[in-house]
Order: sequence, then structure tokens, then C-alpha cells
Amino acid sequence: MNPTVGDIAGNEAKIVEGIDGAMRAGAQLVLFPELAITGYPPEDLLLKEHFLRDAREALERVAAKVEGIVALVGCPERADDVYNACAVLAERSLQGTYRKLLLPNYGVFDEHRYFQTGTRGTLLNLGDVTVGLTICEDIWEPGPPASDEALAGATVLVNISASPYHAGKGLERERMLVQRARDNLSAVVFCALVGGQDELVFDGHSLVIDHEGTVVARASQFEEELLVATIDPEGPRGMRLRDPRHRPAVRRARPEVSRIGPLALPAASRDGDGHGDAGEVGGPIAALLEPSDEVYAALVLGLRDYVEKNGFGRVVLGLSGGIDSALVACIAVDTLGPERVCAVIMPSPYSSADTQDDARRLAANLGVEIIEFPIEPAMRAYEQTLAGPLHGRPEGITQENLQARIRGNLLMALSNEFGWLVLTTGNKSEMSVGYTTLYGDAAGGFAVIKDCSKTRVYELARRRNGRSTTPTIPVSIVDRPPSAELRHGQRDEDSLPPYSVLDPILDGYIENDLGREQLILRGFEPADVDRVIALVDHAEYKRRQAPPGIKISVKAFGRDRRVPITNRYGG
Repeated sequence: MNPTVGDIAGNEAKIVEGIDGAMRAGAQLVLFPELAITGYPPEDLLLKEHFLRDAREALERVAAKVEGIVALVGCPERADDVYNACAVLAERSLQGTYRKLLLPNYGVFDEHRYFQTGTRGTLLNLGDVTVGLTICEDIWEPGPPASDEALAGATVLVNISASPYHAGKGLERERMLVQRARDNLSAVVFCALVGGQDELVFDGHSLVIDHEGTVVARASQFEEELLVATIDPEGPRGMRLRDPRHRPAVRRARPEVSRIGPLALPAASRDGDGHGDAGEVGGPIAALLEPSDEVYAALVLGLRDYVEKNGFGRVVLGLSGGIDSALVACIAVDTLGPERVCAVIMPSPYSSADTQDDARRLAANLGVEIIEFPIEPAMRAYEQTLAGPLHGRPEGITQENLQARIRGNLLMALSNEFGWLVLTTGNKSEMSVGYTTLYGDAAGGFAVIKDCSKTRVYELARRRNGRSTTPTIPVSIVDRPPSAELRHGQRDEDSLPPYSVLDPILDGYIENDLGREQLILRGFEPADVDRVIALVDHAEYKRRQAPPGIKISVKAFGRDRRVPITNRYGG
């Protein structure tokens, strides 16, 4: 399910629609993601009593419509405190809730700010089947509550989740869930959120895994989907008879768990909308995306939901003839269609004919509207205005940055006039070292490739070109050495180490928090390490003012990485 944060009525309607779809498919039990009622993460909306009240009323309306099936729905629960809860809905009422035990408070998570922790695991007695309830982080950590629930008799562990994406996360998570199934000798049923929410993307990839650790059903990545599967709850019981490892643990632990039910297990049935025979174990198994395709799909979903959920009709970006803006243009067209994308070409006296021709050719290949603004007249106007204070001083970075700021002003003028969303085109490598101009190329509403290194940008561009026999992005854009073209003969490597050196150092320093000596031990030249660390540390004030962008790495700027601007600790 792809909810929208704060759209309680819209999320309620999606849940009711999902329950109806599950009923038509003959399901007995249907799961919805963590905080499905409110969307995730609702952040400080959870501090508003009226928000919590509205969420509770929506949950009660959903419960009143649930009959002939059991539904597990993620919601905030306002009691003595606020809990991140899984509501059990059946027989037209709320039967009980499970309260999340393990609240993450690292990376992008801040759940201790909003929620109280639950006290114990919870079992749902559903006919002859005992189901253990968990929420997201509860199952990432081995041990309780999942292990307590399994030791107390659960043969099926369900996990409703809102698990933010980074590259490779889906496979990492699937392997973890396989291990939990094996450890607990239980089937694992995992229901994941999907969609974009500001910087975060949720990748779907729901799963059903049997007690032996075999994936028997898998939903698609980055798409809403009703995944229907049949599991055998007798399988874990038989395995536990043959494998007595848990018996001593049960005697020692005697885990305390709450119980909901017993509830009648609705009859399984299939009609024309069903997904196979009710007695057939398993369900559809979607193929996993190739790594570059996975990242590209995350960028498309993140941009689409930011645009659609915030009500933008069109997007606009500056098209320079460089690799970064070329990739952003492709993502925008693949997301929204060419009719909703406008490319603005803004040549200066330092822009080469080749790059401008490439920009026009790319725009034509994509079929987008082109607007051209030569910026030399504006440059001359600025020079005349600043002539007094700058008299006698050599030209340099000030004049270069003015070009970027003129372009930013023009894009923002179009945004103001037509309500278009300005997409910035800077990458993570540039953002890391401050190779960007405040209120210039950093000006805009959404930074699509903000968390993509320059190396990854080239990988994604080549992969995008590989989709057709005729490359969409002109090969000359991919092959040309990168340049900001703010002065004659300029190249990125005049100001920065080569990206083949820069990106691995950035990965170590930013994503892995390695220090100077650790980086040098990994084979990097001390001079390069010192230079990169200084650039990164000095640019923190720029990153604080950058627009939001899509997280696709383990540690993205913004919610993930919090470093003081005023800071004298080097390295």
C-alpha cells in the first residue's frame, strides 16, 4: 500500500479497498503496513491530539466494515501514552492491539520522540492457528518479541513494516527474514509499505517465507500490490516435533505474551478474482530487479510521489548538456511523461557549442518542451551593478557563481509564474565537497540525484541508454569530461580529485564515518584524504540549505547525517 502522510481519509479508503480485494481473492487474513492509517513517518503530527483522534475514528470506521476476514492494520494508539500499534480487526470491531516493542532511534528513525514502547509480545489465536504479531524493527533484531511468540506457540510470525529503502536493502531484508523463519521454525509473513515520502522511499517487496526459510511468495518492488499466498501452519508444528531445539528454551523462558482471541478462522474460498487453489501452498514470486534498475526505480517512485502528493502539475530543470542534468531529465520523463517536463537551456559565453547542441538533442530525444535563455545580458547587468565595489579586483569565483545564480533565478521565476517544481541536478559527490553554488544550481524544490555519487550517475545513465538501440542520452554527454563551464577550459578535476579517487574517500568518510588514519590505511594518499575531509567539513552550511532529495544510500545528507556547522573537530 502506498499511503500519503496525513491523508487519513484517503488511507482509510485504500485500506477498505484492500480488504475488499483480499475478500474477493478468498483470503482469511489480510495485512496492511506499519502506520497505514496515517502514513509513515507522520513525525510531529503525532504530537497533535486531534490527529490521533482522527486516526482512531478512521480505524473504527474500517473495523465496522470487516466481516468474513481478519485484518491487521498499522496505526498509532493513544492510551496512557502513544504507541506504534498493530490493530486486529474482525467481526466488525477492534479485537485488540499489539504495541511495538523495539523502537528504532538511529539513521532516519526518531521513534522514541513519539512513541512509548510496548511491554511484551502478542499472540493472535485464529482458529487452530497461533499467529505472532510484530512491527518492523521487532523482527530485525534476533530474539524477543518474535522468539517469545514462537516459543509460546506461534507457527506464523507476521510483520507489518515501513522499512526505508537504500540500495540493496530489499535483498538484505529478505535474507534477514529467511533467517528469522529458520531460527523460530515459523512461517514469516512480511507486509511492507511502498511509496515516496519526502526524502524517503519505501520499496514494497512484501514476502511470505515458510518455516524452512524458503520464499514462497514475493511482491514486486516499488509497486502497490495485493500479494495472495497460502501457507501451511501445520508445517512448523511437524518440524518442531522432529527438531527439539526449542524445548529447553520453552522450559527456561516461559515467555510472557499477551493474547488476542480466540477468533474464528474465516473459511478460505476463491472466485474469479482468486489466485489459484486455496490448498496450493505459496503464491506469485516476483523477480528481483538488477541493482542499477532498482536504484533507478527508487528515484522514479520518489520523484513521482513527491510531485503527485504535493500537487505539482509540471517540473522544470536546467539542461546544461552535462551528465547530471541529462540523467535527471530522463528520470523526470520516465516518471511524469514528456508533456509534464520543461527543459531550460541557459548558455553563457563560456558554454561550448557541443554541450548546448547535446542539451537540445537530448531534449528532442525525450520530447520535452525547451525554453532558451541566453544569460550574457544578465551577466553584464550584474557586472555593471557590482563595478564599483569590485573595481580593480581580478575575476574569479564571484563571477562564476553569478552565472549559476542567474540560472537559478530564471528557473525560480518560471516556478513562481506557472507553479512548476524546480528540480535541481546536483549529485552527492558535489554536495559532499561543496562544489555547488548556494542560491544558484542548488536552488530548487527537489533534488532528485542528491544522494547519487558521480560514479553512480554514470552507471545509471549508461543503464538508461542500454534500454534502446539508439541511446537517449547522447554518447558525447556520457564520454565528455565533466565541467561546470563557468570559465573557459574549466573541468571538475581542476578543483577536485578525480571522481575515481573522490567517491571512494567520500564513501568511507561519510557513509562509514572513517577517520583520516583509517582512510590512509585503506590505501588513499594522505594529501587526497586531507583535502577531501577539509572540503566536506567546510561545506556543511551549504548542505543545511539544500532542497530535500531521495535517499538511496545507507547514509544520506539530511535525516541520516547530523553534523554541526560550527565545528572545530577535523576528520
